[in-house]
Amino acid sequence: MDVTLPTRDGERLDAGHLRGPAGTDLCVVMAHSFAGSRHKDAYRRLAAELHRTAAVVTFDFRGHGRSSGLSTGGEREVHDLAAAVEFARARYPGVAAVGFSMGAACVVRLVAAEPGLLRAAAAVSTPARWQYRGTPRMRLVQGLTSTGPGRAALRLATGTRLSPRPWNPATESPLDAVPRAAPTPLLLVHGARDPYYPLATARALKEAAGPSADLWVEAAAGHAEAGTSTALMRRIAGWLTDSAARRP
Repeated sequence: MDVTLPTRDGERLDAGHLRGPAGTDLCVVMAHSFAGSRHKDAYRRLAAELHRTAAVVTFDFRGHGRSSGLSTGGEREVHDLAAAVEFARARYPGVAAVGFSMGAACVVRLVAAEPGLLRAAAAVSTPARWQYRGTPRMRLVQGLTSTGPGRAALRLATGTRLSPRPWNPATESPLDAVPRAAPTPLLLVHGARDPYYPLATARALKEAAGPSADLWVEAAAGHAEAGTSTALMRRIAGWLTDSAARRP
């Protein structure tokens, strides 16, 4: 079922609600990566796998797909995730979330800002700090997003509408936020073949999070949705279901 979600700061998000199997009381909100969409094949494949065991809420971040507004690359997108979680919480007694790259950063920030909001959370290919330029792929991304011609090329290639407003340096990074994730169970998943963020990124997040977080380093995985296999998504779904069931 397609729905429209209003955000706290006035955007309207294109979203979908997949009711879960009979008897389920868990809904998982999925948050896509930068330049991703709930309508892309890789995302839809993972949502279908997750839907085998839980209800699912999907949505497009601002500036993506049919959602209103302009993308801020993770700065304001936490409001979008919060809107999707609010929709799910109005319908299900248990809500968890899984995010990919930019979406993963939003999951970490939301869990840190509102402890107890989610029963469990998973973050796949999470950046630790903003404006990272430590790999060739991320230097390319930063180059595209920081200039007018680059933003125009990105919009033409992916449909992503990026805000020209300068990045707000006061935006809390996932690395600074993750120590406050407890007591929410948090799963960090990182692919050894990720060309955007090295494994050191995930290890820094795990160290900062402490014992409340689990870290899976996946030898065959790449980056975000496209780098996540159906089998890995099945394992993540099981972890979310088990972790949510253990919460009081």
